[in-house]
Amino acid sequence: MLFFPLEKNIALKEFTEDAGDYFYTEIIRAEGNVTFKAAFSYKGETLSNEKSLKNEEVTDEEYELLSLAYPLLKELCGFAPGWGMLTGVRPSKLIMNKMLETNEETARDYFINHFFATPEKTELALSVAKREIEIVKSIDEKSFSLYVSIPFCPTRCSYCSFVSHSIGTDSAKKLMPEYVNKLCEEIAFTGLKAKENELKLTSVYWGGGTPTTLSAEDLDRVLSAIEDNFDLTNCTEYTVEAGRPDTITPEKLQVLKKHKVGRISINPQTFSNGVLEAIGRKHSAELTIEKYNLAREIGFDCINMDLIAGLPTDTLEGFKNSVDKAIALGAENITVHTLALKRSSTIVTENESGSVSEKDVAKMLDYAKKVLTKSGYYPYYMYRQSKALGNFENVGWCKEHKECKYNVLMMEEYQHILSVGAGSVTKLLSPGIEKIERIFNYKFPFEYISRFSELLEKKERISTFFGEYQ
Repeated sequence: MLFFPLEKNIALKEFTEDAGDYFYTEIIRAEGNVTFKAAFSYKGETLSNEKSLKNEEVTDEEYELLSLAYPLLKELCGFAPGWGMLTGVRPSKLIMNKMLETNEETARDYFINHFFATPEKTELALSVAKREIEIVKSIDEKSFSLYVSIPFCPTRCSYCSFVSHSIGTDSAKKLMPEYVNKLCEEIAFTGLKAKENELKLTSVYWGGGTPTTLSAEDLDRVLSAIEDNFDLTNCTEYTVEAGRPDTITPEKLQVLKKHKVGRISINPQTFSNGVLEAIGRKHSAELTIEKYNLAREIGFDCINMDLIAGLPTDTLEGFKNSVDKAIALGAENITVHTLALKRSSTIVTENESGSVSEKDVAKMLDYAKKVLTKSGYYPYYMYRQSKALGNFENVGWCKEHKECKYNVLMMEEYQHILSVGAGSVTKLLSPGIEKIERIFNYKFPFEYISRFSELLEKKERISTFFGEYQ
């Protein structure tokens, strides 16, 4: 999948060498030995690798097999992924754990020589990990973050694969009032569980969807429900994704400010109006700037802006312009995503992926790294997505002391996350993080509403989970 992310791979139970292009692996266990074999046939050329080890020499069979296969893929495909053999979502967590177990030099060697990551990607992961370590060390086992899911958007973007409903449809509009009712009930229930288990809230994060699709009145109601049911004494960070500029009004921003929300997102994705139209966004670049300036006037001093490298019809120059504008505006956080071609997005289902090459995406990310660093930003969190163009990464950049701690603790799974709303996931961590247990809320708003009593029964697990570790 690293080398052929958009191909449909078919697994055969019986293998024949006349099957066309194929990728073949085998493990043969004999008395005292294990033999690993890999072969790759592509465009009429075939390469193979094989090695045998004594049983006691084998600590990770999967790694031994893939370390044979990777060089074959790299040679016949003619390129090497920047992250080497790494396929996971959290490279920074992996290298951070290695640093904590050993030291920086060992961690660097582990990425470059064990996983074949490039020195450039390795240094990026190390840079992120060093920032993350300080945040991870600042929390304790009883702390948690609250995630609030608002799965509604003004329109559906062509690259989106999330379960989010367009409020332009009658069905979504009809769901919203009852959704807010149930959300406030779940907030009260979850707040009770937090108190029963003496958990300490350190951050609140609203995502979606687009939370500011709610009216000012409904925003006020949900914000008040959180204040009424959670102790915010130790809450040092409160984020609401305003996201889409066409959902932002002075009244909504005033409500957020009144409830002491300190960090918001206003996400252009691009400052090219042609690209915005191509991806189904119903706002202009000019509106993004207008709403950004409005948020500043109202007093928000920590604003995130998302940009996406590789959007359909975008160009290298267009992306450079978008990065330059976000920096010129002075956003405290700039998150640079790589377009991921998700199976359920209209980009894929309607073949609208456009013509941006992986080489241009690499140049876009390199430019962002260069100018953001020069402008005083540093990378503080990172994650990867499957089917991202070029197998590249998403990186959160920030000015000094403007990290979003929730992003780090959620992504690297170092803190309990109590989640409310459709499609959200509660994560509970055992002492020493030897185990992570997840409680999944129902994905779709109509299911969340209709099966709400079942949902609360599932979330009783919060108390029994903590009871097991007292």
